[in-house]
Amino acid sequence: MSHASQELVPLNIAVLTVSDTRTEDSDTSGRFLVDALTGAGHKLAEKAILKDDKYQIRALISRWIASPEVQVVIITGGTGFTGRDTTPEAVGPLLDTQIDGFGELFRHITYQELGTSTVQSRALGGLANRTAVFCLPGSTGACRTGWNGILAEQLDARHKPCNFVQHLV
Repeated sequence: MSHASQELVPLNIAVLTVSDTRTEDSDTSGRFLVDALTGAGHKLAEKAILKDDKYQIRALISRWIASPEVQVVIITGGTGFTGRDTTPEAVGPLLDTQIDGFGELFRHITYQELGTSTVQSRALGGLANRTAVFCLPGSTGACRTGWNGILAEQLDARHKPCNFVQHLV
């Protein structure tokens, strides 16, 4: 059975950049995601930049997950191994269901670009309150890989044989 639609279903997508140093002017990763999602026909619900603080991240993501106006959350940054990288720890407890395949596929695709360095990626995805949440590394290249290699198709109702849209609307 196909779970694909014949037409695009525009989704409301919120974008969060997690960084201790980036500003709106220097946030190339967040800007890429906004341009990519709007270019694909989706709507930007909200965009924010937060310092890498587990509780501030969790508070904002909780608000977005609770909002009927947000169907997808994409987070860039805070997925590495430094002491300040807490995005997976912030987001993980909020998820009802983890999408294991998202992180696995992201690392598989990234392996083609970076080799074994991809093992240090803690990219993850999940569903919470009918909201899809995806955590990507902070580089613009990683955001490009995540969007072009996975999210563009999985957030498109026309993608066959299945996509996430049916779980979000």
